[in-house]
Amino acid sequence: MGAGKTTVGRQLAKRLARPFFDSDHEIVERTGVPIPTIFEIEGEDGFRRREVQTIHELTETSNIVMATGGGVVLNPENRQRLHETGWVVYLNVPPALLYERTRHDRNRPLLHVADPLARLEELHAMRDPLYRDTAHIVVDGGRLVASGIVLHLLREFNHQCKT
Repeated sequence: MGAGKTTVGRQLAKRLARPFFDSDHEIVERTGVPIPTIFEIEGEDGFRRREVQTIHELTETSNIVMATGGGVVLNPENRQRLHETGWVVYLNVPPALLYERTRHDRNRPLLHVADPLARLEELHAMRDPLYRDTAHIVVDGGRLVASGIVLHLLREFNHQCKT
């Protein structure tokens, strides 16, 4: 949530000459409504069911770059599919920086609370171990700009996946 997954994913896909997909954008495209509307009508559980289906379908496609929503790792099936079918990158960003990046974004229903920073800290504490368990590589997303992360990932991808 605000870590830069879509920005980095798009740039990485371009450098690898592969199609790019954002699972949240795919859900919006399929439903025809924004994510906050899905949360309003179906709740978080309804959104997560749609997310599982979208991840399942996208992971059946080869040679793509995919950015996922921040809560994708909450579901064990998502974690397993992502880990087994791709090369998973975890962009770890401190909650304070995530807050700075997302504080004016109204499209983040989980942050529509009295203390969004505390919520981000809670989400990070819950999700961080799941991301670390799922990922093939962890990148400090708070220290580098997107282009620097992409260069680092290209080096690691060529080292880990091409050998």
